[in-house]
Amino acid sequence: MLNRIVLIGRLTRDPELRFTPNGKAVCSFTLAVDRPFANQDGNREADFINIVVWNKQGENCAQYLAKGRLAAVDGRLQIRSYDGNDGQRRYVTEVIADAVRFLSPKEGGGMPAGGGYASAPSFGGSFGSAMDDMPMTSDDLPF
Repeated sequence: MLNRIVLIGRLTRDPELRFTPNGKAVCSFTLAVDRPFANQDGNREADFINIVVWNKQGENCAQYLAKGRLAAVDGRLQIRSYDGNDGQRRYVTEVIADAVRFLSPKEGGGMPAGGGYASAPSFGGSFGSAMDDMPMTSDDLPF
């Protein structure tokens, strides 16, 4: 069985950092992820996905991410339920992040040489394997 999700999008609001009663940090934010197609009117739509990041990685997200910043999230999908005050069952769908990579350039740092986004260090994991650092040649392509 596999439950893996990788997203790249922009934060819709500043991250919210809280602590559990036993002191564990938990950060939450919403990521706007563009859909790969346009609607009938020719406009691109986005999905708004709730992200939860735990412990030191969550503290780093709260410190370095802000509304509008571009981020990549690698994690798992979680669906939980609870009974609301009105007695109705409520469902929450969220991504529990294993790794978050900050993709926007540092504030005031300008664009890196050659343009594009500078990748800030990731906290709490890697998106790939040891092969990520190896150069790719045309012989490596499957087509």
